Amino acid sequence: MKQLSISFAMLLTATICAALLPASRPKPLKLQQVWETDTTLRVPESVLYDGRNTLYVANIDGKPDALDGNGFISKVSLDGTVESLRWTIGLNAPKGMGLFKNKLYVTDVYRLVVINTENGQAEKTYDAVDPKNAFLNDVTVDKTGTVYVSDSRFDKIYRLKDDKWEVWLEGEQLEKPNGVLAVGKNRLMIGSTKTGALQTVDVETKKITKLADGMDRTDGIVPEGKGNFFVSDWNGQVFHVSADGQKQQLLDTRSQKLNAADIEYIANRKLLIVPTFNGNKLVAYRVR
Repeated sequence: MKQLSISFAMLLTATICAALLPASRPKPLKLQQVWETDTTLRVPESVLYDGRNTLYVANIDGKPDALDGNGFISKVSLDGTVESLRWTIGLNAPKGMGLFKNKLYVTDVYRLVVINTENGQAEKTYDAVDPKNAFLNDVTVDKTGTVYVSDSRFDKIYRLKDDKWEVWLEGEQLEKPNGVLAVGKNRLMIGSTKTGALQTVDVETKKITKLADGMDRTDGIVPEGKGNFFVSDWNGQVFHVSADGQKQQLLDTRSQKLNAADIEYIANRKLLIVPTFNGNKLVAYRVR
């Protein structure tokens, strides 16, 4: 009986000690380059997966705020082949994209353009409240079809809901919002370039909470799963941000002068796609 009591005490002590120890960190992720496109793309700012076999690419082809009509949308296959370089033309400086059913929503300096994915034709446009003072940047669409758009120069978030287009949220607390990502129906993630932060907004209350910072010029945001995210820094970095705000640098191409603009992640292939902006190509990495 005495021996049994000692053994039980030792087991209890070990259990308590284990509970007090900090939880072990998950194994750090790594990126392995899989492919890159040729350099026929022209200032690719964002890439978006259609859920089947196509990547849409927004090409600025000029200055980010130029109203020159040079911008276009490309189609690229999942092996990096540019299948249709100028699938949709006549845009100015297209940037962020969002997809809902057969509608591709694209920001174009001062307007949101709606493109029919069946034929590549623009069907409708929504102008900013003050077109001369607007710099619409990223797009996200929630599961109900509500569209959110960032204005990264003028601290605004627009919303298109039930065909009503309005400034939904504005103010310095947005800290120059670039990337936006709808998570479910009630949460919006924002990449704030002013502070290099990833922030979360409660859609119902509009309360803003900072999840992580120190990422310089935050650009694209995509979900990794389990509440985690990949976040790009336009200067050439990509970070993994966990649900509790811990961040890990996965990519740094600043020394190569390769940007990391509005990224995409294909979860079932563990494929992270990075538009290199001035590098004029997409680069795909396997997440390991």
